[in-house]
Amino acid sequence: MDKFEMEQYQQIRELIAELQSCFIDGDAYSRSPSSSEWRRASRLVHQVNLLCLELYGYASACRQYNVVATRGSLQLITCENEKSDVLGTSDEEQGFVEFTDKEIEQMPKKFRRIILCNRKRCRMRLHESGKNTTTYEIRYRRDGYELSACGKTIELAKAKMIEKMKTAKPKSKSEAGEIPTTFHSFAMHYFTTKRIRLVVEDTYKKDLSRYNLYLKPYFKETLIAKITLSQIQKLIDDITNAKKFKTADELYSLMNAIFKFAIDNHLIVHNPCSAVIREGYEKESSVALTKDEERLLFEESHDEPLFELAFALALYTGLRPNELKTAQIDGDFILAVNSKRKRIGKTTERAVEYKRIYICNRLRAYLTNGLPKLPTPQLLRRRIKKALPNHILKDLRKTFNSRCKELGVSDHARKHFMGHSLGVIDNTYTDLSTEYLLIEGKKLNGW
Repeated sequence: MDKFEMEQYQQIRELIAELQSCFIDGDAYSRSPSSSEWRRASRLVHQVNLLCLELYGYASACRQYNVVATRGSLQLITCENEKSDVLGTSDEEQGFVEFTDKEIEQMPKKFRRIILCNRKRCRMRLHESGKNTTTYEIRYRRDGYELSACGKTIELAKAKMIEKMKTAKPKSKSEAGEIPTTFHSFAMHYFTTKRIRLVVEDTYKKDLSRYNLYLKPYFKETLIAKITLSQIQKLIDDITNAKKFKTADELYSLMNAIFKFAIDNHLIVHNPCSAVIREGYEKESSVALTKDEERLLFEESHDEPLFELAFALALYTGLRPNELKTAQIDGDFILAVNSKRKRIGKTTERAVEYKRIYICNRLRAYLTNGLPKLPTPQLLRRRIKKALPNHILKDLRKTFNSRCKELGVSDHARKHFMGHSLGVIDNTYTDLSTEYLLIEGKKLNGW
């Protein structure tokens, strides 16, 4: 067998193995397939049938013509005793038109093999274009190509089709509306069509970076249906053994979401992540600062006013790191976007909600010149580690919440300041007034 025949043969074997998995489980026991497996099996049978027909067409062409395989492409060599300029004949009853050897030689190399494998034929339709006139349409829609050429005569339609072949470019799977079946291509499909709608921009960037670092080089373009539990378990174990417990947990969650999306698209039936064994670990929990640590933080930041202001804003308002950039002064309050709002109903749009936090006396002293552009959360995380090695940036938020409770701020006001949900009923029927938030917020002046 030549290179082309070997490629076709290997594809057929892979499809048959995938087809067998619909009816036989991993322990070689036959089982009754589900409805989705029947649909998948039907698609696989259709693909095998098309490959067999293509291989048959190629073999027939090889017997009839002198076809030489060179570096994966095929060149048509006309037989010395067969030089005909006769125009091709059409088979209108069957809906096909046949190209001559001379016409095939005018086609780009990539289409010569395709047309030969299709027995030198393309689909053809006959359209009525007037009372006594007809138009011939030749079409080719396969392998990512969608070509169509029309003419008053078959010869004119064929000439136009050959010209279109010279500039034709196949559509990508996403453009053609096809669902990729290999891991990396499908994962990119998941990221661009679903993940980007579920998470905020910062989370999306982190997830994509984590994917490119670990999952992409490990699975590459492996067929989704061939990825096994043992492969996933090995990856998780390797990362866990490297003491990267948080990374292992995040990668498991990401893979779980990708395989669930594959089930939704009928690429697989069972999620291979469902039986993965993970080693538990204690997540790094935040710890409130003591009064002495609060004082030390500002002493260490005093020489850098922007960092001092950013730490004061985070500590005395409880804003999340990604909310600091949205903060603005609004009278007696800091107005900022609540970044943890859920999507609106079943849509992908997120509700934009602002929260107001009272400006206590300690914070007011830092706002005499307004709010300039503050350092990024990444810089703040590094700087707080330098000033307080045993603390992280989100400890400032926990400190604010703790002080609210110590100073007697009501739960409803505290949850509003923190950006927490009031509960299903209270979220629907409660709208806290400015006067109420002002009264409760002034309790923070005792800080």
